[in-house]
Amino acid sequence: MISAPAASTLHLPPGPWATVLDGLCARFAAIPRHTWAERFARGRVQDGVGQPLAPDAPYRAGLAVRYYREVACESPLPPGESVLYADEHLVVADKPHFLPVMPSGGWVRQTLLARVAAALGNDALVPLHRIDRGTAGLVLFSANATTRAAYQALFRERRITKAYEALAAPLPGLVFPLLRRSRLERGAPFFRMRETPGEPNSATSIDVLERGAEVWRYRLVPVTGRTHQLRVHLAALGAPIRNDRCYPALLPAAPDDYARPLALLARSLEFVDPLSGGRRRFTSARDLGPVVGAAPDPAAGREGDA
Repeated sequence: MISAPAASTLHLPPGPWATVLDGLCARFAAIPRHTWAERFARGRVQDGVGQPLAPDAPYRAGLAVRYYREVACESPLPPGESVLYADEHLVVADKPHFLPVMPSGGWVRQTLLARVAAALGNDALVPLHRIDRGTAGLVLFSANATTRAAYQALFRERRITKAYEALAAPLPGLVFPLLRRSRLERGAPFFRMRETPGEPNSATSIDVLERGAEVWRYRLVPVTGRTHQLRVHLAALGAPIRNDRCYPALLPAAPDDYARPLALLARSLEFVDPLSGGRRRFTSARDLGPVVGAAPDPAAGREGDA
């Protein structure tokens, strides 16, 4: 059994369950009860300060429960991550395609968090935001619990500019730059999003960096941070991101094809550091590849524009 190197924390919501074990079984229905019972027996379910909980521990709304994700067999993922910057408060990593940021699904140690924590010898790392497993590029980590809230506020208060690049079909009938605004809600299956009528709750600034005969390179700046927002917005305009297996249509499940990654890159992050007051800018060293026959678009906004 392979366990995540760091515990996940769940604050128990209100509910009718008598014990913590009952509540965990209800919340994570895909995990058999005997598996949870075995984790309790090994001390892999703990309270907020790391003390093992008994399986008959009373359920109490708000109780912090720490648990370790486990999988029986974890498939290896290719290496390729790098640390672009690290100090006592902040770490900036450059993630390859296919590597999850946090433990999820069938991965607990094959994650950016586990790899970067091991490389730096810092188990206190916490990602300040996330990008999809299929997306490559920049991820910021807090390296120090005492200053974490200051950096978390950058995202919560939208005081950080995140710019992405994507390769997708041309949209010659549209005028760029443009702002795509729409209402996004959960679709089916649960992990897909869809545009629906109603008050917009998502917005993406979209520009063109290069125009090729069959593919354009787009610059995407999310004004809001909805799940799959960039992918849904481009697909809705008629230019789904290259190799996107979820939008506009969900393709059958298949093994990862490392030769055909999702052509989406978290290119840059820019913000005023809440501790020093200085402006910081980080840029991914990765590349989505060339746009055949392309020339820079003279009307496109420069890289630093929001």
